[in-house]
Amino acid sequence: MMFKMNELLEISLSYDVLYVEDDTDIATSFINYLKKIFNKVSYAKNGEEGLSLYSKDAYDLIITDIQMPIMNGLEMSRKIKETNEEQNIIIISAYSDISKFTESIKLGVDGYILKPVNYSDLNATLFKVVNKIKKFREHSSYEKNLLALVDEKVEENTQLQMEKISNYEQTLFALIDIIENRDTYTGKHSLRVAKYSRLIAQGLGYSVRECDEIYKAGILHDIGKIAIPDSLLLKPEKLADDEYNLIKEHVQIGFHMLKQIPMLSKIADIIHCHHEKIDGSGYPNALVKSEIPIEANIIAIADAFDSMTTNRIYKKRKSVVEALDEIESLKEIHYREEIVTVARKVLSTITLDESINQLPETSLEKARFSYFYNDRLTGLYNDTYLNYILIENKSKTKYDTINIISIEGFYAYNQKFGWLKGNQVLVNVSDELSRLYTQSDIFRIHAGDFVILSSSEKSFDVNIINGLNKFLGTSINTLTCDIRKFLIPEKKIHSIVDLEKYL
Repeated sequence: MMFKMNELLEISLSYDVLYVEDDTDIATSFINYLKKIFNKVSYAKNGEEGLSLYSKDAYDLIITDIQMPIMNGLEMSRKIKETNEEQNIIIISAYSDISKFTESIKLGVDGYILKPVNYSDLNATLFKVVNKIKKFREHSSYEKNLLALVDEKVEENTQLQMEKISNYEQTLFALIDIIENRDTYTGKHSLRVAKYSRLIAQGLGYSVRECDEIYKAGILHDIGKIAIPDSLLLKPEKLADDEYNLIKEHVQIGFHMLKQIPMLSKIADIIHCHHEKIDGSGYPNALVKSEIPIEANIIAIADAFDSMTTNRIYKKRKSVVEALDEIESLKEIHYREEIVTVARKVLSTITLDESINQLPETSLEKARFSYFYNDRLTGLYNDTYLNYILIENKSKTKYDTINIISIEGFYAYNQKFGWLKGNQVLVNVSDELSRLYTQSDIFRIHAGDFVILSSSEKSFDVNIINGLNKFLGTSINTLTCDIRKFLIPEKKIHSIVDLEKYL
């Protein structure tokens, strides 16, 4: 809703506000701001104080934090609502406090503002609420026109309810953005699933309202992943069984989050079943056939299609045709036949964004990526990432030469001087290689073995080995290095397994 600040001031200067916040530093600046807008601002340091002030005086609006000692903001709001159901309340809290967010929805608060407070959003929310108070007062004065007043009030409340629903949905969608911006691959996954789900629903003849509901379910289908740790959600390789079992919990988490919100109850049921399969092999409840809502099966196909047609480190993407063929092969096993038939038709013309992958681009993504693919001791790339590069190189042919540098006598050095000194040798060698090859990808694959990949445009300079041997001779006189050079196409080195034959 568009508004001007002078309009907000014109309405609000006659209203009284109770503000509850335990952080005195935050409270001081916030009270000063509120005093510019409202007639009177009373302050309480916790819910118990706020409740005491409320019992002695009437307030047009209550603005309260959630987390406070003695009595929190939600408990205070609940007690106030028990005595005055119409009391206008705005909650302020951090976005990560999902349980408190859903609890405030159930209480029927008039606004939910995220910390740190954006004052533009605050002003917009205040404008909506004080307008509601103003209209309520105006309407109350027209008791002789009760019928007209009731009709107008119903319309007004409907509009306010729609705005409230919109606000809650936008907050949920913001949470989805938080999840999907955690790494390159998952970014926009839910939007694509929602788009594909709507196309399938339209193909099945669903109404506009039903298609919109399925679209929303598609956007929210992974909302439970907000509770999944980064170490699992961002892992750019195939998960172990126990890790996968933890990831599965996102379905239950998302279901319980949304089920508490009456307006999203149907969507909660849909996302609860979007990993169920009609043969009973799905989760979380191993449902079969008609036990699974058809809308959930629509999202399951859309989800599978997007997963298959986007690149991952451990698995190359399929083409549209290949993905649809695989979905076709699972009809009446995982998916309903009638949905598969329509999905094949409406998704066959989809143009894929081939830039979607899990390789890091920004500095933040590279930092996250290094958690999984950097050697913990040296900071170089590890053998897992080398394996991916070799597989990728088979089709893209970025490198044609592989160079293996081995530290000779390293085992005996460890035996004589101990592992700690041996580790320091590896760190020193990796630092020297990084200094010599600033533009190359360097990998540590075994204790004393390093790999450098090169292309014909930038061939490996063997003279550098002389420098490395000189470095080893000067600092660690019992060690030398050896280099072996292989042409990747000639030796057909397309994975770590292929490379092991030459180590």
